[in-house]
Amino acid sequence: MTTVAPALQQRSATDLFAHLLRHENRADPYPAYEELLRQPVVQMDDRTWLATGHREIGLLLRDPRISADRLNPQQQPIRKSLLMEDPPRHDQLRHVVTQQFIPRIMGMRDHIDALVTALLDAHTSERPGQLDVVGDLAYPLPVTVICELLGVPREDEPLFGALARRLTRGLDPVSTQSEQEIHELQQARTELAEYLEGLIARHDADDRDDLLAGLLHGRSPDGPMDPIDLRVTLGLLLIAGHETTVNLIANGTLALLRHPDALARLRTDPDLATPLVEEVLRYDPPVQMSGRSTLADIDIAGTTIPKGARIRLLLASGNRDPRRFPDPDRFLPDRADNAHLGFGGGIHYCIGATLARAEAQIALTALARRLDSPRLVSDPPPYRENAILRGPERLPVAFDRLLPDPRGV
Repeated sequence: MTTVAPALQQRSATDLFAHLLRHENRADPYPAYEELLRQPVVQMDDRTWLATGHREIGLLLRDPRISADRLNPQQQPIRKSLLMEDPPRHDQLRHVVTQQFIPRIMGMRDHIDALVTALLDAHTSERPGQLDVVGDLAYPLPVTVICELLGVPREDEPLFGALARRLTRGLDPVSTQSEQEIHELQQARTELAEYLEGLIARHDADDRDDLLAGLLHGRSPDGPMDPIDLRVTLGLLLIAGHETTVNLIANGTLALLRHPDALARLRTDPDLATPLVEEVLRYDPPVQMSGRSTLADIDIAGTTIPKGARIRLLLASGNRDPRRFPDPDRFLPDRADNAHLGFGGGIHYCIGATLARAEAQIALTALARRLDSPRLVSDPPPYRENAILRGPERLPVAFDRLLPDPRGV
């Protein structure tokens, strides 16, 4: 385990959680997570519960007495995405989406590989160079992929950068957001809804064969998706379909550059990419926590979480639980039995996990192969404001030159 800063020792769960939310601690939240692990389930002063242990989080993710509605599962004033729906409605929506989504992402590895190659080739030079792994690779790669899948015109892709930033900030607790950010969040929701309505209308008028068209015209045994559900689902796929992957690639790059032995191994053994990405998802997950609420009293870890309580599942602390992972603070690229919580669990397990894994495996392998003597320009790099979707704002990497692809492609 890491050495917990004396200032964090014996602090209350309320204070430790507040520490996690402060931006100045974004570069290294793990000492606070370690201290929180002393109690696998604990209540804060505002009566919100925290689940920190791997076993306890896993149990709660799979408990039917847990609602995905973070606010009030008894009220449904607005249509929600499948991420915040419970069975049977969640199951119906997820089935419709997976019927269209999963077949379309199978066999995409060659295309993803070509996109990564093109993004890196933009920096071809015999001279020393520098790239921002976030802006030059980790962001444009998944954005291009999800836009292609949905049939979003290429010229519209830049729209989602600003919108996604404003929308994902809304995932963090309201107490951490300024009035300006809350106002921008409402504006972003309106702008995205208006854009998606226009996109749906254009697809309805044209004969297309993309994911949006499949959901719109019901090319599945479940038939077409309700218009409001379609708009909400498209928004989820567009934003969630790239935001977490941006952080996964950036966090993976950070881990490699801080662990030169792992970088050297990946450079010569591309098969290492598969377990290595799983270790990134455990060691420095792009989604640090998730929210739930209880539909009934739940006895767990020697305490009772009452019906109607709000729970925060601290995925990042569960991923570093020494009761589940030996030497949890070490980055081990071929760690065995790596049952991490990086994609959640239970019925809400990340629907895009297969695609995110492929994008990260290919991108990290290409960086290892093609950047000659890569090194961080600043460590730690500047981090985004978000506490829940945690990742670098920018990740400048200097290198001596961009090497040709060793595969000759």
